[in-house]
Amino acid sequence: MKHVSDTKQRILDAYRDDLAERGISRVTLESVAARARVSKGGLLYHFPTKQALTEGLAERLRTYTDANLARAHTDGAARTFLETSVPDPTEAGHYWVVINAVHADSEAVSQRTRQILHDVFDDWSERLHDEVDDPVLADIIRLVGDGLYLATVTGLPTPTPARTRAVIERLIEAASGTTATP
Repeated sequence: MKHVSDTKQRILDAYRDDLAERGISRVTLESVAARARVSKGGLLYHFPTKQALTEGLAERLRTYTDANLARAHTDGAARTFLETSVPDPTEAGHYWVVINAVHADSEAVSQRTRQILHDVFDDWSERLHDEVDDPVLADIIRLVGDGLYLATVTGLPTPTPARTRAVIERLIEAASGTTATP
């Protein structure tokens, strides 16, 4: 028998993929159960509603962010934020469906889901402002990172990898001249 968390993760993966392909208004609990290869009862055991599924996806975003914030303690907030602003395809797709769900303002999005998403962005902003003495530069770093992230998750054009690396290094260099020591 599979581990319960494996089943939960498989259900969340199925929900994410179904959202990406069909949009939140067309996803049903039945379609998620079928995609996850579980019974509807099995799905309901772990996630009784679409709201619970969407919260589960948002909690994954929180987990991604927490891991990156932990990395920022060693590598610096500006470096970590900018380097993680070009996410791997799985994380990018994950963010995209959660942002789309929140934007759709459907009943499948709880206030808790909205708060998790808000907190993820706010935590980075706060960390950047704590590290970079110049508040305008901290905002520039956040906005550049947000722009890179948005371009990645939506498939919009981005600068070449070499140019993106040069932008990141330039901003890290600028921030290092103003970085407060922890």
